[in-house]
Amino acid sequence: MSVACDEDRQLQRLRWQCRRGMLELDLLLAGFLEQGYGDLDEDARRQFERLLGYPDQVIHDWLMQQAVPADAALRDLVARVLAVVVPPSPPD
Repeated sequence: MSVACDEDRQLQRLRWQCRRGMLELDLLLAGFLEQGYGDLDEDARRQFERLLGYPDQVIHDWLMQQAVPADAALRDLVARVLAVVVPPSPPD
């Protein structure tokens, strides 16, 4: 099996895992998968998969900045996800 085929399968699996029980999470996670995942190194990709293993409410709290992951690698990834998918606030 080719590397491209393996990568396609991996992306399909991740797209499915990005479908959550909350529309906000669906949009943020799928948006990041499309816009930022390709720029991640292997370790950050593993962290993204790890992030997807958390319950929806935990991910929601992190992405809505209502809580902060205790793990530094997940903190960095959450910051990266937000930087990619959340537009900057307009100046006052």
